[in-house]
Formats: sequence, C-alpha cells, structure tokens
Amino acid sequence: MNADDELLKNLDKLHTTELGVERIKRNLFLDTDDVVVWCKAKIDSVKAVITRSGKNWYVNIDNCIITVNAYSYTIITAHREKK
Repeated sequence: MNADDELLKNLDKLHTTELGVERIKRNLFLDTDDVVVWCKAKIDSVKAVITRSGKNWYVNIDNCIITVNAYSYTIITAHREKK
C-alpha cells in the first residue's frame, strides 16, 4: 500500500488539537471553524499530491501544504506553499 492510499483509507481518523485549529486558520486565513472537514476535503481531492517523509504525510494542493502525523492521524499544521 502506498502512502496516499493509506492516508485516504483513514480519512475518518483525521483530527487536530485546539491549537492546531487556530494555527491552521491563521496560516491559511480560513473563515471556518471546522478545519478538519476543510482539510479532509482537500486531502481527498484528485488534485492532491500526497508524500510521506518520516513520521509525517505532506499533502500539496492549491498552493497549500497540509502536514499530518502518519501514526496518530493528527493534522499538525497547514500553510501556504512558499514560492
């Protein structure tokens, strides 16, 4: 099983912390309180490029990078891609 299959099969396990919610909203200028649902939709998109490096998955989509812990399925952070 490759990394993107494993992450996509476990989307229902995705979660984040209260601080994670604030960090993601601030970094991406989101106007939603449910950042987990927002991140799940982005990760599940056919345009998402999912890679795994060490203990984290990195999801590149729409000039954003979403970082997810590969063991706990915690969304650690998300930020705009630096050009």
